[in-house]
Amino acid sequence: MLNSLFMIPYSKFVFFGTPIFARLVLEELVAANMLPVAVVCNPDRPAGRHRVITPPDIKKYILEKSLSIEILQPEDPSQITEHLSQMAPDFFVVAAYGKVLKKNILDIPRLGTIGIHSSLLPKYRGTSPIHGAIMAGETETGATLFVMDDKMDHGPILVEHKVPIMQNDTHETLFPKIWSGGGKMLAKILPDFLDGKIKPIVQDETKATYTKKFTSADGFIEPQDLEEALNGDEKKAIAADRKIRAFSVEPGVWTLKDGKRMKLLEAELKDGKLILKTIQNEGQKPIKV
Repeated sequence: MLNSLFMIPYSKFVFFGTPIFARLVLEELVAANMLPVAVVCNPDRPAGRHRVITPPDIKKYILEKSLSIEILQPEDPSQITEHLSQMAPDFFVVAAYGKVLKKNILDIPRLGTIGIHSSLLPKYRGTSPIHGAIMAGETETGATLFVMDDKMDHGPILVEHKVPIMQNDTHETLFPKIWSGGGKMLAKILPDFLDGKIKPIVQDETKATYTKKFTSADGFIEPQDLEEALNGDEKKAIAADRKIRAFSVEPGVWTLKDGKRMKLLEAELKDGKLILKTIQNEGQKPIKV
């Protein structure tokens, strides 16, 4: 049986999203029988060692499932402004799209644009909220659904999906829980949103914090700091553990050993010491320590 959303005459929406995070949200909407009329994602890009032109994760999903969803891939979203307007959508959903949407696009749908951000706003606005929460030692994070405006992660909040951060959680263990949970929450609240039953709550600007796009340089651990972390300097051990849990896959954590780069792929804290579990020496395969 179709979800009640399809029984409502004003249920036409467009979904903006590109990577695996967006796919997780769309999967939950599809599971709830809430299909967008179109998905807007980034163009296909070269990927891998051989630079093969590859579609983004969300496009792969639509094609794999043979979903009746129009796929739009503009280099610049302003290129499809007229097409979006002609669709006469009732709302947009934006989940990890990867491009800035200007006010003239956000204002197209009559009910506004719902954004999904992977933090508990107003904390950790910006590009790397999960990394930032781990690095700061937060014990909780989640997904926030909010009404987007032309400022970054700024609009009033509709609802939050909270996720605890456990001691062994990494970016890779957290993001499926955050984004899938956000998708489930979106499917749950959409009927009430469409009926005007949800009153958005303005964000408290005094509590706003921001993240940045982390680079390889941010993943570097000084050899001396690593040595002290391994030998029981608890403060440095905690800092190194957080960095490895946040950055081990992207942008990567590394140090120098005998003048060569050594990647730190997996570690844990034990009795105030950092314990390395998996490393990768330059030019070699990962090894268990």
